[in-house]
Amino acid sequence: MNKIRKLRSDMAVNIIGAIVALLVILGVIVSTLGYFSFTRAFQNEYSTTTYHMADTATTLVNGDHLEAYLAGEEKEEYEQTKEYLDAYCHRMHVSLVYVILVDQSDYGRFVSVFNSVDNSVDNSEYTPWELGFKRDTTNDEYRQKYEDIYHQRISFGTIYRTNPPDGQHPHITTLVPIKDSAGEVSGILCIQRPMSELYAARRPYLFNIGVSTVLMSILAGIFAAWYIRKHFVEPISKVSDEAARFASENTKGEPLGEISKLSEIADLAASIDTMETDMVNYIDNLTAATAEKERIGAELSLASTIQESSIPNTFPAFPERDDFDIYATMIPAKEVGGDFYNFFLIDDDHLALMIGDVSGKGVPGALFMMVTIILLSDRAQMGGAPGEILTAVNNNICRHNQSEMFITLWLGILEISTGKIIAANAGHDDAAVYRKDGSFELFKTKHGIVVGAMEDILYKDFEIQLGRGDKLFLYTDGAPEATRSDNQMFGMERLVQTLNDHCQDTPKQILEGVHQSINEFVGEAPQFDDLTMLCLELKEKN
Repeated sequence: MNKIRKLRSDMAVNIIGAIVALLVILGVIVSTLGYFSFTRAFQNEYSTTTYHMADTATTLVNGDHLEAYLAGEEKEEYEQTKEYLDAYCHRMHVSLVYVILVDQSDYGRFVSVFNSVDNSVDNSEYTPWELGFKRDTTNDEYRQKYEDIYHQRISFGTIYRTNPPDGQHPHITTLVPIKDSAGEVSGILCIQRPMSELYAARRPYLFNIGVSTVLMSILAGIFAAWYIRKHFVEPISKVSDEAARFASENTKGEPLGEISKLSEIADLAASIDTMETDMVNYIDNLTAATAEKERIGAELSLASTIQESSIPNTFPAFPERDDFDIYATMIPAKEVGGDFYNFFLIDDDHLALMIGDVSGKGVPGALFMMVTIILLSDRAQMGGAPGEILTAVNNNICRHNQSEMFITLWLGILEISTGKIIAANAGHDDAAVYRKDGSFELFKTKHGIVVGAMEDILYKDFEIQLGRGDKLFLYTDGAPEATRSDNQMFGMERLVQTLNDHCQDTPKQILEGVHQSINEFVGEAPQFDDLTMLCLELKEKN
């Protein structure tokens, strides 16, 4: 008991215990606030992404024919739409995609038109509803969302079911209107998406916060124990012993020497208080600054990895094809950029090519770029001419472009067997074309307005005919506008000349040659814009 009492009265134990307790309390507070902030931000992003999925899915459904489908009419169109929705459900990795008509008398019942199910996403056991299946509305929350959507009071609704009472897994359901040609709401499309990603993301976050708090408390306790005992407890004890000795003996003792630079106990105590305060503030500030720097670095690194994985970056891209060769590069000015390229085979004889430049840079530009890639790729897979595809994507982006960003786009579809390219240009730089035994020249066309500026723009198609041995070069303005320290730009003339210097090379060698020329021209000047290039060669048949 005496030892316990001594520990309780020991100044070092009390100070160290208070510091450790404070760190633990602060750790708990930061963890709690971070937990709720993280959850709220993730849910908002989850809801927005699911809304874009649902809104894109509405383009697959003809809002004028929903009643006809229920009446058994338009059977061929119905089956085709159902196949599209089934494929979309599997492609987007969602549990349910369904279209319903709601009884507008009280919104308490609805009838199913389409119902696509993918139980593999969340190990669920849903049974697809047949055409015409009727059931009551789940609850008042759904009923209110239905009414608001039909009366166009909201553009979409999201319902969170974190603890479903019917044994289902946690999920969100996003509801968007399907409109007919007159602009009236004719039905509602719903996407149900499991929340397993949210829970999976929170677990490592909480674990990292907990481990960090414990480690910081231990390290701070060890450091505080050594520092306080050496610089405060021992000097004060000696001062106290000397004072007691002097009071009892009333004789001058050995000088304390360098044990304390202060002349009296009051000043020493005041200095101890000041030093403790400074030390705690310094540790807190250093910890916060280091954590913030590491967090930002980790987020930018993750964003860069996600951006790189969103575009094709493995070459040769089509090793099994000997009738064409393609190569592309993207070098962002920051950790992440707003430029992008993409290419993919629509079928064995048609290759989609696209390149774009977002108005913003950094993380916002990268996010806008990735959304554009998804919309372009999904819409191109559905078929149609490039102008038609750009018109649809532009309308989709404009409807939700609260940040008022825009993007220049060049989109082409190559018919590999004939070399014919049907393309459309939304404010992007003109492509350069190389004719066999000739030279690179700019293929100048009339540009449409940039994507994201305004709705209902009709983009026009144009044609480029390539022969065997011809090449197509696409680029963003980071190439001609590369600037050296005297503010002189690389320029289109120098770019075309560089292309002609390497016109006999492979697409990869052409891009490497252009990049080398730009680096030599710019010198030590920092890169101020993203640099993205793509080169296609229609190879001669052996």
